[in-house]
Amino acid sequence: MGRWLGPKHKLCRKFGAKLCDSPKCPVARRSYPPGMHGPRQKNVKLSSFAKQLREKQKAKRLFGIMERQFANYVASAGRKKGDTSKFFLAALAARLDNVVYSAGLSASRAAARQAVSHGHLTVNGKRVSIPSYRVREGEVVAVRDTSRSRPLFANLAERINKRELPAWLAVNANEWSAKIVGAPTLDPAPFDSQLIIGFYSR
Repeated sequence: MGRWLGPKHKLCRKFGAKLCDSPKCPVARRSYPPGMHGPRQKNVKLSSFAKQLREKQKAKRLFGIMERQFANYVASAGRKKGDTSKFFLAALAARLDNVVYSAGLSASRAAARQAVSHGHLTVNGKRVSIPSYRVREGEVVAVRDTSRSRPLFANLAERINKRELPAWLAVNANEWSAKIVGAPTLDPAPFDSQLIIGFYSR
């Protein structure tokens, strides 16, 4: 299945969860699927497989990741000793595009992915254009000097001040940068990682 290019709010209503970054997301008012039969599906009981599949799709849509790469994250987490779901969440949290979004350097995850792909970000002073690049503790992510005048980064300081920053990030609005000061993690996770692990363990 390719990347979703349709109306983003349609997916939010389909999954009954806010998967976009819009403050006007309709899922808050209509938490049921779109269409004339949507309200009837609100209380439909799902099988265990359907619940697992839904959580997997939700996570993929949220991060904009294709199936092969997503499955690789799960497989890599499964090869480590310990809680597989925690390793899986840590891998997603450490993605460069997620760090850019979490730090408030972009208005949305999609914008963060675009900014990284177009080469507007640096890691420790070196230009990185791979959204899936895995950042490590101690590294500094910053907006390139030549990119700071772009509309993509308009009102950056205001956006950072409004963002609730995770404890593992230290953001310097004056330098347009964020330093990873701890192990990246998704807390709380916007989806059930245990169900996702269960889906790939079948």
